[in-house]
Amino acid sequence: MISPVIHEGIKAQLTDAPKTLRQVSNHGLVFVGIIGGAALVVCAFWLSVIRTCKLKTNIASSESAPLLNPDQPQAHSQRDHTVTSTLLCPVCANLDFHKIFLDGIPPKEEIPLGSLSSILEKSYQCSFCRLISFHVRRTWKLDEVSRVDLSGLGLGVYSKNCGCIREPFYQPEFRCYRLHVIKTKDTGGLWKKHLALGEGSPLIIHLLQEDAFKFGRPADLHGRRVKNTVDIGLVRKWISLCQANHGDKCGNVWKMYRKLPEFVRVVDVVSMAVVPVPSGCRYLTLSYVWGGIGAEYWTTKGNLAERSTPGGLNALNLPGTITDSILFVRQLGERYLWIDALCIIQDDLLDKSVQLRAMDLVYGLSHLTIVAAGAMTARDPLPGCRPRTRTLQQHIEVVQGLHLYVAPPRLGEALAQSTWNTRCWTYQESALSHRRIYFTGPQVYFECRCDIFCEDIVAESKGLPLSHSFLQSSFGELFIYLDLVASYTVAVEKFTPHNLTVESDIVDAFTGVTNALAMTFELGDPDKTFQYGMMLPYMHLALIWQHDPQTPRARRLLPDGGSSPWPSWAWAAWRGGVIYRGVDVYLRTRMGNLSSAPSVDETLVDPWYIVDDSGDTVQLAVHQVSWVVLRVNEEEHAYSAPRGTLDPTELTLDIHRPLEPGTLVFRTTCSHFRISRRSGEEPSAYAHGLFDILSILSFPPIWVGTAVLPLEPALPSSLDFIVLSRTSSRSVYDEGNFMGYDGCLLHVMAVSQDEGLMERVGLGVIHEAAWVVSRPEKKVVFLR
Repeated sequence: MISPVIHEGIKAQLTDAPKTLRQVSNHGLVFVGIIGGAALVVCAFWLSVIRTCKLKTNIASSESAPLLNPDQPQAHSQRDHTVTSTLLCPVCANLDFHKIFLDGIPPKEEIPLGSLSSILEKSYQCSFCRLISFHVRRTWKLDEVSRVDLSGLGLGVYSKNCGCIREPFYQPEFRCYRLHVIKTKDTGGLWKKHLALGEGSPLIIHLLQEDAFKFGRPADLHGRRVKNTVDIGLVRKWISLCQANHGDKCGNVWKMYRKLPEFVRVVDVVSMAVVPVPSGCRYLTLSYVWGGIGAEYWTTKGNLAERSTPGGLNALNLPGTITDSILFVRQLGERYLWIDALCIIQDDLLDKSVQLRAMDLVYGLSHLTIVAAGAMTARDPLPGCRPRTRTLQQHIEVVQGLHLYVAPPRLGEALAQSTWNTRCWTYQESALSHRRIYFTGPQVYFECRCDIFCEDIVAESKGLPLSHSFLQSSFGELFIYLDLVASYTVAVEKFTPHNLTVESDIVDAFTGVTNALAMTFELGDPDKTFQYGMMLPYMHLALIWQHDPQTPRARRLLPDGGSSPWPSWAWAAWRGGVIYRGVDVYLRTRMGNLSSAPSVDETLVDPWYIVDDSGDTVQLAVHQVSWVVLRVNEEEHAYSAPRGTLDPTELTLDIHRPLEPGTLVFRTTCSHFRISRRSGEEPSAYAHGLFDILSILSFPPIWVGTAVLPLEPALPSSLDFIVLSRTSSRSVYDEGNFMGYDGCLLHVMAVSQDEGLMERVGLGVIHEAAWVVSRPEKKVVFLR
């Protein structure tokens, strides 16, 4: 029980509480009013400061920036990858980026940016250093050099003109610059010691199109924000520009009317069925990497009937690259798409053989080829075709009020980094297509025979005669050239370094190219013109190929482990890259960086014969080259080639088995010479090297020529050589003993012999005077 005194006390407190609260409330209001007033004064002060700064910025900008250019679009609403911090380190703060993008910096006047280590350290506080660091950390393999002191590596910046795509081309206001960040300092040679430093695409910085008006320029060749998905309207515009402005330049490779054979099938993406190609229809093609999968989605003899009916092609059973390609074709408003796995019956050898022989037509007549360059297998999606199929890599920084970003790899660089570019089959698919759309991780590229467009650069134009864009320096594949030999040799060089899952596919994967060459240059039946990938009408040139010096000499094998079906004289018989070079290949102390084209001054073999698939020896129609060779006081040492049709008895070899198909038979001369490797001439990674050819009739031996031969397995001290053709060069023999003149060299092939059959070992050149005095033997050669 509460006592009366206490009860009265509590009652009194409860009675006085409202009065007390009113007193506290009055005092609180006065205090809050004082605080609020002070806060208003502070806010007014800072607003005044900010207003003053903005006015200064606007005044500075108004001195150099005109009104918004009518060509300039409004700033894009997508800001996810834009960093708005404007802080700069002392080094970058001293740079006037407005002036740099206005007037440029000549390459010889690059501005130093400091050491790589300092730039990486300042990236947290400096927006321009952060832009550089973002690229370096993403593309350079810094984890491989984590213990290396990077303070001795310096960077600098200069600018390059992006080009001009509108008239008049000489107007300075149409110029657009991009920044190149380069290596300017290398204490201790670290760039060379550590290849990881600087690997990847060049460090190039672009200004976004939304800032072009600040320089009184159109948006041409400025950067463009890349979206999460591909802008289909932009792709349609690229195709329309090509069709409207390029004419026959972007026609098929034959420059004439051709049509698809009736046996070709296409996918109808509307009815979702595999159907015979409708006459005259417009269709697209797909070029992609299978990646070891396929059986579950292939068209086979068992499911062809079902897939030929509307709705019979179930998209749920198809991998990502194919389903996205079908979606993309629909988005473009097209109907037909050719895909090898769906349009060729994969378990029917006859159908595969017939269809593969039409690859030049399939890709050459395609309206557009979709290239899945960003995929490693058919399971991967086409990046950007659907939402969440690509991660945006366009990192944007605001530097002195300008929106800058580091450019992604340009087309040639992007393809060089792709798995797609390593496959043999994809070479002809790209080379034969006159219009290509490449899906890569960072963005999509469009390429035709005249122009290149991409998502991150505003480069769309009508292709005026004098227009030029920096993007055009990075074309993918260009084919065909005006010259037959150049078209063939370049194609072989680009094709052979690529890989095959099934080695025996090497010739089939090149058939589209050889068919196109035969038709374009009117060589006749491709099956008779090209065998084992070799161009038979120009055998004298086709034979002088060399192994890529870094490629080990190894024969291709059949899947069952049997012997190679191709003869040693054909490049298709060997794994790895092949190069066609002129005599300059014998001049270098180190093989490499050679660009001279192969040449033959005079053919010295006529006629040529080959054993065909039926075992018959037939004569080849080989183009002959005759040239009047001027010799000074060398008539007594002139080489005279044995000629004349071979007697039927000379076309057989006295062995207990028939000659294998592909055996070349011809009359020439054969002689024996010593060889001596030029020790230390090639890097350790090389599998082929330069050898001196030495006379065996003199002591000490005289240097009479040079050959490129394999380093493994070890060669004997001397080899047999046979004459192929005549050429010219100097510095490949002892000029103190032999006089140089046009046509003084003989193309020779180093060979090994077994039971009368010869095989190719390597290729070289020998001075004709040395050959004549070596007492060569006339011989009918059976080259296998």
